Amino acid sequence: MTTPERPEVPEPVGFVVGAGLLARRTLDAALSAGFPVRVVVLEGFGDPADYADQPHITCRLGAAGRMLGWLREQGVRRMVMVGRVSRPSFLALRPDAGAARLLPKIGVRAFGGDDTLLVAVARVLREEGFEPLGAEQFLGSLQVPPGLLAGPAPDATAQADIRRGVAVLASLGPADVGQGCIVQQGLVLAVEAIEGTDAMIARAGPLHREGPGGVLVKLLKPGQDRRFDLPTVGPDTITAAAAAGLRGIAIEARGGLLVDREESCRRAAAAGLFLLAIEPAALNFDAMTGEV
Repeated sequence: MTTPERPEVPEPVGFVVGAGLLARRTLDAALSAGFPVRVVVLEGFGDPADYADQPHITCRLGAAGRMLGWLREQGVRRMVMVGRVSRPSFLALRPDAGAARLLPKIGVRAFGGDDTLLVAVARVLREEGFEPLGAEQFLGSLQVPPGLLAGPAPDATAQADIRRGVAVLASLGPADVGQGCIVQQGLVLAVEAIEGTDAMIARAGPLHREGPGGVLVKLLKPGQDRRFDLPTVGPDTITAAAAAGLRGIAIEARGGLLVDREESCRRAAAAGLFLLAIEPAALNFDAMTGEV
């Protein structure tokens, strides 16, 4: 995915940001490419202090009317939604007047799964005159080709666990449940749902069996809209995986994002944990013999 074309006098790009490093990394990439930005920090998720150097407001999740109104005032037409957000129930949104007008267009059924909801939101944003952009359009450098990124090469047991994880996620994908699972010696210890990756890893820790540790597999959902919620691994993921007794992480090549690659690889190597970028449709472990 290429970076959006920048006109001679670039219009600002709007960022609606939640928690995590990825939001600020994406914003900095847009700034480096010459795009001015306007930031909506989602209350309770993003930290306004992280965006004090840019024009920003703080908005609760249900205040879509205020959010979109401010972005229009700032001349924003293109918008990126990035960062971790715990999706509230439909009733907990407390929509403002603008959001109440938009919710019927999104539909209650869209709240059944993350990808379904994001696609519905993107459709409504287009109807409101905005162009939704994906974080990956600014973050091509965070995507990695297939291969071993750090740590020891996975042995036959780990390879089998990766294959099992790929099969599990392929079967769960149509249900729009999650992007990750943890497999140990063929046993599925945990599947990612609404709690997110870090909480899933913590939950799997006490379920650890004797013998070789488990493997975290993070993949795009089948048919997922690549503009939103790409599977992401970063230094904190590595630390959490090591603490839970995992022996490796497999993330989708050219689809997932590796944040702070140097630090992530350093932590993986220090913990003796492999970090592997895979192509789920064509797993060829024999070809993954060197760092990429």
